[in-house]
Amino acid sequence: MPPTAPYSSETISLLQHRVSVRKYTEKPVPEDMVEAILEAAFRAPTSSNIQAYSVIVVRDKNTLQKLSVPTGNQQHVANTPVFLAFCADLTRMQWAMEKNAKSIDDNNLELGLVSAVDATLVGMATSLAAESLGLKGVMIGAVRNDPNTVADILGLPQKVFCVFGMCLGWPGDVPQQKPRMQPSAMVHLERYGHHKNGGDGKQMLDDYDRDLSTHYTNINKPTTPASWTHEIASKFSPAPRGGLRAALKQRGFDFS
Repeated sequence: MPPTAPYSSETISLLQHRVSVRKYTEKPVPEDMVEAILEAAFRAPTSSNIQAYSVIVVRDKNTLQKLSVPTGNQQHVANTPVFLAFCADLTRMQWAMEKNAKSIDDNNLELGLVSAVDATLVGMATSLAAESLGLKGVMIGAVRNDPNTVADILGLPQKVFCVFGMCLGWPGDVPQQKPRMQPSAMVHLERYGHHKNGGDGKQMLDDYDRDLSTHYTNINKPTTPASWTHEIASKFSPAPRGGLRAALKQRGFDFS
């Protein structure tokens, strides 16, 4: 959906044309380019300036192959030129507190959320900066399938876990852009449920089911008439990653 004229910019255009790309050319991604991208991304907002994140840059084919296993054997993880692991990281907070005779050991839900949000903001900023230079990629949430195995592969200490990963490279095969819901489905005016022009939230889901079904049919991907709602119901019942909370608590993040 194009932005409302005359409000457009290079940044808006990048976001409007964004797609997830899983196939890359053999062209190398320069190390200094990745450094420049991350340096810019680290200017993303951070709660109370705690900067509770770390990014692991992975290029080694052996490590990439190992990472592809707990992430569901996704071949684009094994084959990506660069994999970025965006981690929630409380270690620097821990050192700061120890320096001042305090402890982070009884951290609560808030610190876990703040560090995960910090890492996510940096990840989106990284994606946008990379796209501005012509790179493409895809986010990998499947690192949360097995946080401890991923931590072992990446050498993560206690109080660090990988929130999500990102494959990054020069695009080889760019897919057709998947439609999104109409913005009015997510935008509420003044109070929840008040949509622009009096739109009905459930009706907008019916509209999106139709649009997504048409898209999948056009690219010869199996679907149903109730494409999105059927997919959501199938993917999230039963709830995925039932052991995630226990695994994160083991790593020093208490989401209880």
